[in-house]
Amino acid sequence: MTHIHFTAASTEQAQDARERLVALYGDSGPEAAEVVVALGGDGLMLETIHRMIDRELPVYGMNCGSVGFLMNDFAEADLPARIARAQSNDIHPLRMHAVTSTGAVEEALAFNEVSLLRQLRQAAKIRISIDGRVRLAELICDGVLVSTPAGSTAYNLSAHGPIVPLTANLLPLTPISAFRPRRWRGALLPSNSEILFEILESEKRPVAAVADFTEVRRVISVAASEDRSVCARILSDPDRALSERIIREQFTV
Repeated sequence: MTHIHFTAASTEQAQDARERLVALYGDSGPEAAEVVVALGGDGLMLETIHRMIDRELPVYGMNCGSVGFLMNDFAEADLPARIARAQSNDIHPLRMHAVTSTGAVEEALAFNEVSLLRQLRQAAKIRISIDGRVRLAELICDGVLVSTPAGSTAYNLSAHGPIVPLTANLLPLTPISAFRPRRWRGALLPSNSEILFEILESEKRPVAAVADFTEVRRVISVAASEDRSVCARILSDPDRALSERIIREQFTV
């Protein structure tokens, strides 16, 4: 039998599901596990990926939340067989390198997106450079984000950014409520791009940067790029393949 470690969201539904599954299959603990089963929603899936990234354990999610885009359907029966049949999806994160107004440097990984958001009532002013070349001298906006393909169906899609297939080797760059230039809708960048955001008038118009769960306030510059030395492995049932779900989402109306 596959050595499984179960983790669950704090909700009653997820905790009850974990108790039943542990009674059926046992729990090897994270040290001895070959796979982690995450019970909850997409938020828990992201948390689990971050917690297990150093151990390089694959994560098989079962939906005990609401949307559960990254999750498989919940069922108690034949779990080891389902895991054995599951398709593996390798996801590379973005690495955020943020410099604050005090000169402090913060780094974090993002499997969904790196986003910049205005902190106060005034719109942010942001200069955007790609691979050392200024592409947008001044974006006046509520914010801007760069997403991974896996994260392109999350906040990126809500901000009207494009959905990107897992194998496309592209990163969506999407403004959030752009005021000037009003008609700029973002860009699709090669996955090896080095993206630099510089905050203009940072004292008057402070900006926070967020990489998944890590927030850094009053940044003056944020660099983001794909880190292919880091890999998370998400397992999905053949009838709920993650790549197929992302393509199907493009035709959802």
